[in-house]
Amino acid sequence: MKIIVTIKQVANRDAALQIDASGVWIDEEDLDFEVNEPDAYALEAALRLRERAGGEVVALCVGPERCSKAIKEALAKGADRAIHVELDHPERLDTLATARLLAAAAGPEKADLILTGLQSEDLGAGQTGVVLAELLGLPHSTIIMEIEPAGAGVRVRRELEGGRFQHIEMPLPALLTIQSGISKLRYATLMGIKKARSKPRRRVVAEELGVDLTPVAAIERLYPPEKTKQTQMLDGTPAEAAAQLVEKLKFEARVI
Repeated sequence: MKIIVTIKQVANRDAALQIDASGVWIDEEDLDFEVNEPDAYALEAALRLRERAGGEVVALCVGPERCSKAIKEALAKGADRAIHVELDHPERLDTLATARLLAAAAGPEKADLILTGLQSEDLGAGQTGVVLAELLGLPHSTIIMEIEPAGAGVRVRRELEGGRFQHIEMPLPALLTIQSGISKLRYATLMGIKKARSKPRRRVVAEELGVDLTPVAAIERLYPPEKTKQTQMLDGTPAEAAAQLVEKLKFEARVI
């Protein structure tokens, strides 16, 4: 089974972010970057599936030269090879353009299964995986918690609202978006890091793929959440004030 895993590199979640001069993105100077956490779980799911069913895991990443660090991590953890679509300023792409690049790179591979993280930690749109499936004409399912081989296809368990789950059998090839936290992530071993140095890595310049990167959606302004303070005095007896407080916490603040 050939499995492609899409990987995105994002700013470290503990970084102190500042908006850049353009006002539409963060200042990336002096930031540390890491693998998008949902994509790390997608990689882990692919590696576990390969361990059960055999085959090959291919890491696919779109981004600038610094993304080579994310690719090395994927290879060190166990991916067999990688494809790096080199593109400066990937944040300028919208979902459709990103999916088009991924489709152009993944299509010729004729993979049996494509796994993506449910969403990215920077934009959080949760759309790239399903748009990629549509461009490639693949059946897809989202918020996947478990994958098992099932004959010529796979059986998946997906998360629904209210703590419910749905079990689906799907034919291959297919695309799945993976929920975070479905398993324990492995660490790259010293042997894995050494082996990663000799694993195949193919670099493709984004412009050579002949993909229309014209965005159909764009960020107009990026700004921190506005902080406001509001004080309300509750009248009546202690019991009446408590009842009013519970009502406001429940229906206005929505925290209980």
